[in-house]
Amino acid sequence: MRTFKVILNTITSMSLKKIFRLLSAVLPHPLFSILSFYATIKAFSIAQKLYPKTASKNGEGNAFRHSLWCCLIMMYCCKVSSPEKALNFCKKITDLHEELFPNEPLETKMDLHNNKIGMDYFMELLPGIHRQFFEKSFFIKELQKKTANAKILKSLDDDFEGELVYLDENTNC
Repeated sequence: MRTFKVILNTITSMSLKKIFRLLSAVLPHPLFSILSFYATIKAFSIAQKLYPKTASKNGEGNAFRHSLWCCLIMMYCCKVSSPEKALNFCKKITDLHEELFPNEPLETKMDLHNNKIGMDYFMELLPGIHRQFFEKSFFIKELQKKTANAKILKSLDDDFEGELVYLDENTNC
């Protein structure tokens, strides 16, 4: 119930321009949009259970949530379409999320980076598993390992290729 309240509050706080921007992205792809909305709810609830203190902040739980979110979007969308279309939609919708709900530059870099880690991880697994057989359990353990090894992002110049990143709670964005 808390997840739906967060989502409803988010949507009602959006300007009309942002609502139109969101609609222009989701209306052409109604099935992908429904699946990505479901992925959002699942990723949020799983991250809250596993990382209750940092899933909604800028810590390790946030890094896990963003990467899992992208894996789940990719997984659900690949079940109804091609991996290429799923990847394009996932990138478009997750980038749009950062555009519609802007953060400080370091937070945005962190989120976009962790989104890419999730998309890359899904695509790395894809050749070995038929896309119809993916399950969320395929991602959780490995992303938890990546989360345990996540690096602290301290500046916009930091580059942690292939690693999840998070912000130290003492970092001023």
